Amino acid sequence: MQIKLSNIRIPVGCKDGLEAAIGRQFGIRAEDLRDLRIVRQAIDARKRDRVVYDYQVLVTLPEQYQHLMGQAGVFAWQPPIEVEYPRWRGAHRPVVVGFGPSGMFAALYLARCQARPIILERGEKIEGRKKSVTDFLNHKTLKTHSNVQFGEGGAGTFSDGKLNTNVHSEYNNFILKEFYKHGANEDVTYLQNPHVGTDNLEKVVRNIRLEIESLGGEFHFNTTFLDFRQEGNHLQLVCDPPTPIATQHLLLGLGHSARDTIRQMHAHGLLMEPKPFSMGVRIEHLQQRVNRMQYGAAARLLPPASYKGVVHLKERSVYTFCMCPGGTVMASASEPHTIVTNGMSEHLRDKTNANSALLVNVTPEDYYVDNPLDGLLYQEKYERLAFEVAGDYRAPGNLVGEFLQQRIATGHRSVQPSYPHGIIFCDLNRCLPEYVVRALREALPLFDRKMHGFADPDAVLTGVETRSSSPVRILRGDDRQCAVKGIYPIGEGAGYAGGIMSAAIDGLKTAITATKSFLNE
Repeated sequence: MQIKLSNIRIPVGCKDGLEAAIGRQFGIRAEDLRDLRIVRQAIDARKRDRVVYDYQVLVTLPEQYQHLMGQAGVFAWQPPIEVEYPRWRGAHRPVVVGFGPSGMFAALYLARCQARPIILERGEKIEGRKKSVTDFLNHKTLKTHSNVQFGEGGAGTFSDGKLNTNVHSEYNNFILKEFYKHGANEDVTYLQNPHVGTDNLEKVVRNIRLEIESLGGEFHFNTTFLDFRQEGNHLQLVCDPPTPIATQHLLLGLGHSARDTIRQMHAHGLLMEPKPFSMGVRIEHLQQRVNRMQYGAAARLLPPASYKGVVHLKERSVYTFCMCPGGTVMASASEPHTIVTNGMSEHLRDKTNANSALLVNVTPEDYYVDNPLDGLLYQEKYERLAFEVAGDYRAPGNLVGEFLQQRIATGHRSVQPSYPHGIIFCDLNRCLPEYVVRALREALPLFDRKMHGFADPDAVLTGVETRSSSPVRILRGDDRQCAVKGIYPIGEGAGYAGGIMSAAIDGLKTAITATKSFLNE
């Protein structure tokens, strides 16, 4: 019989293996454990003097252990959903715009359904894109069509590649296994907070593209989707460079930075609404300090520590997002004369610093005037103000100690900023709304009560972080189509996701819906 065993706890530093721990807890002999597989591994550091690994495992046992069923921590195994691939029946090939997470998994599913999807991506293949990003980081030479935001893999390619999500979907396990199948480490399938690392993400997105191509998919890189014309029962696409493509199923995985295309879709009549998003800074600590803050004396035996926190103030919430252990703060602009920050780390997470977004919620009431796209203007305003502080892609920043004292630091101390173009210390009110600065200043001491050392005076604040999510949502119905029949908005740029996993799931589910639409005709 196949069962799941939970709450198997092994103290960090204990030499006993998993089989010995299972034997102690459930009375199962090691020789009776067959097909042992870890399905979840977490670190429980709530008690600093006894940090433990917490496991869930799947095992096959002889029937003599039937009596275990119903005991604490023993469950019948429910196999994950099996994704089916019915044959595509459309007269036209489907088109996917954007090859970020939503577009990747939509295109992969459609390819396996023999739909031979056409993928339009304004940026370059990963090989060329990586060179373009390096040129910007080293020489401040920005390619507006291929950068940290645009290109094969989407914005998440140059990040930590976190695969944890608050979305409880039957497809979570499928997405994780596909990442593993295409080149991520196997631990992404069972770690509580899995991550791929930007170095491995390059391999994953390339391998997904190669599978899609092997199944008849067709890629057009360096091709920007501009508009569409309705001609009879199909859509004729307008692209740059001109590419004659007609389709009845257009999946828009634009990404949150494709502001030009979002504006054009709004002008063409796609209904949209403003939505909340967030703004703030990157906070950067020494990774060793974070390790001690989270794990205490056990830190020397554990991988680089992460954290996640939120503080609810009277009028705002302040929270950490996209925390990158052992990583760097990225220069992530996609438009000239703007500053946009993000975080990145490789699989080993072995750099000196840790960084995380420290964000304040922004509501439509803060920016909405008379147009659902006003949030885009709001983001652009502060990204340009951030550039104007130095005028040369140095990022505005401060140290936590001086920031809390409403002073400006004159230089860094124990934490060397990792932002590649350098930092100019300044009053952050010059590049962020007053209420954001005020909320950050109020929240930092409260975070420090929860995680002592978080408000380290030497920690670096680097601005501005504005693109954690889209400030606009392209409205769609239960059939996942928008006001124009045949157009399916998907992913983070359309306002339906907030990270790699949720975007991938949204793209997958939309492709499944589009494929099933033929069954009702």
